[in-house]
Amino acid sequence: MKAVRYHDFGSSEVLRYEDIERPVPATGQVLVRVAATSFNPVDDHIRAGALNAMLPIALPHVPGIDLAGTVAELGAGVTGVEVGDRIVAMLPLDAVGAAAEYVLAPAEALVAAPRSIDLVDAAALPLTGLSAWQVLFELAELKPGQTVLVNGAGGAVGSLAVQLAVDAGAHVTAAASPRHAERLQSYGARVVDRLDLAAGPAAVGGPFEVLLNHVRGTEDEAARLSGYVADGGVAAGTAGPIPEDPARSVRSASLWVRGDATQLTELVARVDDARLRLHIADRRPVAESRAVHDDSAAGRLPGKTVLIAP
Repeated sequence: MKAVRYHDFGSSEVLRYEDIERPVPATGQVLVRVAATSFNPVDDHIRAGALNAMLPIALPHVPGIDLAGTVAELGAGVTGVEVGDRIVAMLPLDAVGAAAEYVLAPAEALVAAPRSIDLVDAAALPLTGLSAWQVLFELAELKPGQTVLVNGAGGAVGSLAVQLAVDAGAHVTAAASPRHAERLQSYGARVVDRLDLAAGPAAVGGPFEVLLNHVRGTEDEAARLSGYVADGGVAAGTAGPIPEDPARSVRSASLWVRGDATQLTELVARVDDARLRLHIADRRPVAESRAVHDDSAAGRLPGKTVLIAP
């Protein structure tokens, strides 16, 4: 079968599109015929070796944490899923990934795919959806009626966080590039331009009880962001820590996303109920993975990109 692999850590040049052995499911595993995976920034960090100390992976490695596909074969002891089922999953971060024709997945990670969208497009949901859910409801402990600022709201995680927060009854302000404004407004958010940290929180109607940050910056910029959090509030996100302010009882939390089938099932239900919309900027063949990684590194990636299996 065809797969994208790298045999060493490094730049996108290490990515190869090559023939490898089709895997065989062991006890508790399912072989999935991949419809698509998607690119996530963490794929770049893993490939470069930047996370190897905390997330050791075996080489050669197939990237692709997101999975959408069809069950092809069951390992011993697997129940609750049948050959032919359409599924989605977030694969373990250190597992062999889904940038291939077939991939092995733990049976307990599989969730029935959304019925209302193409199976290929469903590959955009698992990691970003779980990231948004866990930031909002586990780290920030969001409550109805709270004021929320989503910084980087136009991105894949930010877009889903905006929708989940609005659906939960929060008053959401979305900070993003003007090109995302109309879409974010359609989610029910009040939209402002990218934050001018020199102007301070009052310029965008803050401070806020909850700050969700998805924009990487310098230590100084992170320190300024803490000022956007109201006394007793929380700053949480996916883009590194924001300093806490004990004098104002401001706490901070950073996400290390994990797979969770229960949460993913709820996200799928919201997609099918039209309460959650996926914004996919591009769909490309998985064979173009090297170019996708290059575009991401150069800031040319237009947004969430789905990689279609061969």
